[in-house]
Amino acid sequence: MAEEFTKLPDGLPQPNDDGASDHLLGMTIPNIILPSTKCSVLDFSKIHLNYKVLYFFPMIAIPGQNVPSSGWNDIPGARGCTPQNVSMSEYNSDLQKYGAMSIGISTQSINELTKVSFLRKFSQPLVSDSNLEFQEKFNIPTFQFENKEMYKRLTLIVLESRIVKVFYPVFSPDRHIFEILEWLEKNSK
Repeated sequence: MAEEFTKLPDGLPQPNDDGASDHLLGMTIPNIILPSTKCSVLDFSKIHLNYKVLYFFPMIAIPGQNVPSSGWNDIPGARGCTPQNVSMSEYNSDLQKYGAMSIGISTQSINELTKVSFLRKFSQPLVSDSNLEFQEKFNIPTFQFENKEMYKRLTLIVLESRIVKVFYPVFSPDRHIFEILEWLEKNSK
């Protein structure tokens, strides 16, 4: 039977700030185009909202399938992609009040992301960065699991094209939306 991934189990190890995101604040997002669940591709330069909330996550579970193998819950910050994406979707209208759009970014294939987005009815786009373009251009923190390179959980708030806030590490992922909304309330124009 598949494990239910919408709730976080107790006792997950909390990630520590290893400094891997310290360089990101103030950087400018260049034109990046990636496959998206809401349209064939998402061109980051064509999003004309006040804020882009770019949240990176390792791997979201597809309902009805066991993902991943043992050891996943032992990696600090790995578990929680489903609850994080669910909460981002549920609070999408709250983000829009601040002229913000959330975009989930993972190294998973677009086919997997499209399937889970459709099944869970996510309102936000998920994009596949399977070629690690953000990692290459920004040195976004990653980790290895089962011979796959995955993004560590991280959120960037981008005003126009400049990174104005970095949340790293992110814990607890299911409650992270409230940190984002609080920041937007205090800092939005």
